[in-house]
Amino acid sequence: MTIKTAVFNGVYTIEMARPEKKNALTVEMYGQMAQALAAATADGAVRSVLITGQPGIFTSGNDLEDFMKRTGTVAESTGFQFMKALTACDKPVLAAVTGAAIGIGTTMLLHCDLVYVSDEARLAMPFVSLGLVPEFASTLLVPQLMGARKAAEKILLGDPFTGQDAVDCGIANAVLPATEVVNHARRVAERFNALPPAAVRQTKALLRRANADSVMAAIAAENDAFMSCLASPEAREAFSAFFQKRKPDFSQFS
Repeated sequence: MTIKTAVFNGVYTIEMARPEKKNALTVEMYGQMAQALAAATADGAVRSVLITGQPGIFTSGNDLEDFMKRTGTVAESTGFQFMKALTACDKPVLAAVTGAAIGIGTTMLLHCDLVYVSDEARLAMPFVSLGLVPEFASTLLVPQLMGARKAAEKILLGDPFTGQDAVDCGIANAVLPATEVVNHARRVAERFNALPPAAVRQTKALLRRANADSVMAAIAAENDAFMSCLASPEAREAFSAFFQKRKPDFSQFS
C-alpha cells in the first residue's frame, strides 16, 4: 500500500508511504488520498486531518513514469480529484513536512491550514524546467504570499528553498527539528478536539471565502495550460532528458 490512513484521537492521518521511490505520487496514490480526504470530511468523529510522509521525505512529486501513462482529461484525473478533495475539505488540514517537498509536494501546502516543516526540508516547484506550468493555483497563491519577485524565483526559475524560507514567506507556520515535526503537528491537530467543530468549519470557510472563486479559476486556467504544455516538444525534450539522465537542450525552441 502506498497511502496509509489512520484515525486516532480525532485526527485523520494520511501518510504517503512509498519511501523506495521517495514518495513519488502515482495515479493510484492520488485516488487514495482523494478518497481519504472525502472520508475524513464525512466522518463526524474526525476533527482535523494530518498529511505527512516518511522520515526525510514528504514527496518528490509526480512519479514521472506513471505520469506519462496518464490518459483522459484533467477533470477525469485522480490528481485533479485530489485537488478538489483538498480544497473542499471543511475541516482543518495540517501538514508535517520532513525532507523534500517537490512540485505538488509544495503546492499542496498552499491549501493546508497549518504547515510545519523540518530544518531539513527542501521545497521546490520545478515545473518550468520540465516544460510545464505550475498547478494547484500556485500562480495565484505564491505571489500573494511571497510577492511577485520572490514568486518569480521560485516558479519561473524553480529555485529550491528551505524550511525556514517557507516560514519566512508564509507557506509554513514553524520550522522544527526533523524528529519533532510530526509529533508537533499531531499535538496541534489534537487541539481541535477541544474546539466547537461547527465554529471551526465556518471560520475556515470564512478565511477562504475571499479567494475561493479565484483559486478555482486559477486551477482551471493552469490545468488547461498544463495539458497544452504536456503535449509540447519542450516537455518531450525535458522528459526524455530526465529519463536519459542528461541535461535537456532547449536551444532549438523559440
